[in-house]
Amino acid sequence: MVFIKAQKSRAYFKRFQVKFKRRREGKTDYRARIRLINQDKNKYNTPKYRFVVRFSNKDIVAQIVSATIAGDNVLAAAYAHELPHYGLEVGLTNYAAAYCTGLLLARRVLKMLEMDDEYVGNVEASGEDFSVEPAESRRPFRALLDVGLIRTTTGNCVFGALKGALDGGLDIPHSDKRFAGFSKESKQLDADLHHKYIYGGHVAAYMRTLIEDEPEKYQTHFSKYIKQGVDADSIEELYKKVHAAIRADPTQKKSSKQAPKQHKRYNLKRLTYAERRSKLIQRLNALNDAVDDDDE
Repeated sequence: MVFIKAQKSRAYFKRFQVKFKRRREGKTDYRARIRLINQDKNKYNTPKYRFVVRFSNKDIVAQIVSATIAGDNVLAAAYAHELPHYGLEVGLTNYAAAYCTGLLLARRVLKMLEMDDEYVGNVEASGEDFSVEPAESRRPFRALLDVGLIRTTTGNCVFGALKGALDGGLDIPHSDKRFAGFSKESKQLDADLHHKYIYGGHVAAYMRTLIEDEPEKYQTHFSKYIKQGVDADSIEELYKKVHAAIRADPTQKKSSKQAPKQHKRYNLKRLTYAERRSKLIQRLNALNDAVDDDDE
């Protein structure tokens, strides 16, 4: 008779520890996070900032975040849905829009810290790698790139946001190996190709291809561009105007949304004790009146 030893006994389950909630949900890579937030012991109570970039289907979120024991603190944030204020109504999730979002966050946080005059950054985005030089009075604002669970492939839009933040004047340790236009064969960054991506040249090339080959698909695929009057020849000039508008005034604009309307209620309103008591008294009185009428 063969006995099989139970591997997962009661003692095993008594000592079992579930993983953190955000790890179970697949939202946070704690192995990467601990390396980003660990601070030297001799820098007591000094925030260590992260340049956090996250993407959704319709938006880009860029934040400057520092970690504390109580939770993360957001120093400043910028979103792709703010870009219509600066003249960009379409294509809010591509590489060029990610660059604009990173640039907006960089200029916003430097203006908040009154460092925008000292650290202007790279005004003309040439596509070449750029790192800010320290000024005499104050060191540049440093942050570490936090990509989350994004797969860091060459040309990913997260590196477009990184390039925008670098050109905006932030000091972020980086390499040019993941920017759009880097060649694995030559081991060098093609600045012209990177410049093309920053100013939406890849979108313009696709627009020209569709116009020639599939005009019907162009009408449906780029319907919002056509509605806004944006074509392949004007797209680069559009992004130049957006960059200039961001640098002119990066402060956050107040929302112009209307006050929320009163929604129709589908469930019963929760009554207070006094309301329930008065309602019960009314029902009892009505019941007593009905009994008196029957007796008569």
